[in-house]
Amino acid sequence: MDVIELFKKLLSFKSITPNDDGSLDFIREYLKDFKAIWINKEDVKNLFLYKKFGDGEHLCFGGHVDVVPPGVGWESDPFVPIEKDGKIYARGAQDMKSGVAAFVQAVKETKKFNGTLSLLLTSDEEGEAKYGTLLALKKLKELELIPDFAIVAEPTCEEVFGDAIKIGRRGSINGVIEVIGKQGHAAYPEKAVNPIHAVAKILPNIAGTNLDDGDDFFAPSKFVITDIRAGMEVTNVTPGKLKMMFNVRNSTKTTLKDVEEFMYKNFDKTNYTLKLSQSAKPFMTDPDSKIVKLLDSSIQKICSIKPKYSTAGGTSDARFFGEFGVKTVEFGVVNDTIHAPNERCGKEEVIKLYEVFKEILRCF
Repeated sequence: MDVIELFKKLLSFKSITPNDDGSLDFIREYLKDFKAIWINKEDVKNLFLYKKFGDGEHLCFGGHVDVVPPGVGWESDPFVPIEKDGKIYARGAQDMKSGVAAFVQAVKETKKFNGTLSLLLTSDEEGEAKYGTLLALKKLKELELIPDFAIVAEPTCEEVFGDAIKIGRRGSINGVIEVIGKQGHAAYPEKAVNPIHAVAKILPNIAGTNLDDGDDFFAPSKFVITDIRAGMEVTNVTPGKLKMMFNVRNSTKTTLKDVEEFMYKNFDKTNYTLKLSQSAKPFMTDPDSKIVKLLDSSIQKICSIKPKYSTAGGTSDARFFGEFGVKTVEFGVVNDTIHAPNERCGKEEVIKLYEVFKEILRCF
């Protein structure tokens, strides 16, 4: 089986989160000379495969086999891959069975490696990720199997294959603030405390505000208001409460505490309650680290293109590797149809991704 045959096989599994549909059992059998550790909880399956070739450092490939539901608008069966005009169409083609196929095939063909080589695969990346990669890494820490380096094969390229790698990710801070007023008749505003009027004066100071200046790799952490609501949808009642929801995609320069202080500074003259949570923490791998340089040189050799270093986009399981101190990078195919109807991936992209991973393993 070559990498394209493997890719099509993986696409044929109807692995909608958190059901792996047998794909992890297939991969485990495909790499049967690797030791296997299953870390499963509730409906989520996690598979860690590893092989110690020597006494050197530990490199892990990370990824997920689960996909989002296909939705409507497909021109073909989303779980029967078809090849047309050099592209392969199926749910998960870009996100991220292309990456999984590329590193599984590259690892299978590896005969020599100076260290430990492993794969960490989950069936819960597109969902809550509560019992996915994070749970698996906690178990690996107990077993003293945390890798030194990780490559997560999410789709990272923007226009052409090889043009971008991710060396970090922003975190995500979510907030809900409720400003308490006093309900009353709109005809007697002096007898009420209108929370809408109070917040209207504050909005110019917070909406779209940058909480830091960013740096060479991170955009500024921006305060983004996602929802505001108050009242009972009538014109003659002053509301007694206003609820506002917001999100901050934060760089390493802004913390949860910083957001809390920002809110206090702007709302201290009001009666409010605030709930903050961090669904993802930011991380960044030193651009001069071994894994970044190795990935960069391998891309240049295979693709004849110099990749840019990015931290853009949403969250991925790379953030969990970062939490455990693993030097982590992300690299995969072009990202332009993920989660969309008729998701597809260039056949040559998958082959080149496999070749990049083979080059990394050869040089590591």
